[in-house]
Amino acid sequence: MPELPEVEVTRRGIAPVLTGRRVSGAVARTPSLRYPLPENLQRILAGHCLAGVSRRGKYLLLEFDHGHLMIHLGMSGSLRLVPATLPAEKHDHFDLVFTIRNKAVALRLRDPRRFGAILWLPGDPLLHPLLAGLGVEPLTEEFSAAWLKQELSGLSAAIKPTLMDSHRVVGIGNIYASESLFRAGIDPRTAAGRISLKRLQRLVPAIKTTLAAAIDAGGSSLRDFIHSDGSSGYFQQQYFVYGRAGTPCHVCGRTIRELRQGQRATFFCSGCQR
Repeated sequence: MPELPEVEVTRRGIAPVLTGRRVSGAVARTPSLRYPLPENLQRILAGHCLAGVSRRGKYLLLEFDHGHLMIHLGMSGSLRLVPATLPAEKHDHFDLVFTIRNKAVALRLRDPRRFGAILWLPGDPLLHPLLAGLGVEPLTEEFSAAWLKQELSGLSAAIKPTLMDSHRVVGIGNIYASESLFRAGIDPRTAAGRISLKRLQRLVPAIKTTLAAAIDAGGSSLRDFIHSDGSSGYFQQQYFVYGRAGTPCHVCGRTIRELRQGQRATFFCSGCQR
């Protein structure tokens, strides 16, 4: 599933190309993904200029003067910039077409599993139910060790699935939770409420560093994720623990272990993480 780094990489790829460009058309090839596609997007968007592209958690927000087009990539989605004349393939469900230097360019959503979403939000997007309950952004100053200590107070749940709770912190998916906990030297099974402030002062920078490194590397290209230009990310080449069960730890040499937490695979080193 595309997580915060992959969505941010997508945002950075399309924003400089499309911001300020005028929409010339919208093409829906399916009536619904996770939710029904908005009706009359052609009428709603044609002739309007894109004012900017922002991100909230794993949601992209395309800003227009009369509302926002919200896009979620779901489990397997990707957005690519392609010539509008390029024939659509089986899983290419939606095009938003722009005119750039007198040529038609499509922002094309490919979503093999159809768990993505495209919604038109005429009001304040942050008040929409899908966004209103989201937690803090981990790359902001608001996400601090002191804040996290207070947020985790009294929690008996393990720290790794707690970090993945988007109602607390957004965008720390399975890969990046495992990698961040390794960098901080914290066992993923540790009760969240029992982690000291001193250890959280290691964990918060580890999360920020992990996410920033993933963004710089273009995200993790697992399964279906590709960039807006069709290229792949390569952060998976930097993994310390994720997907490496049974292999030696790069730091201490012990065997990387795997366990299940909340139906998700967790990878860790029992030597480095205590």
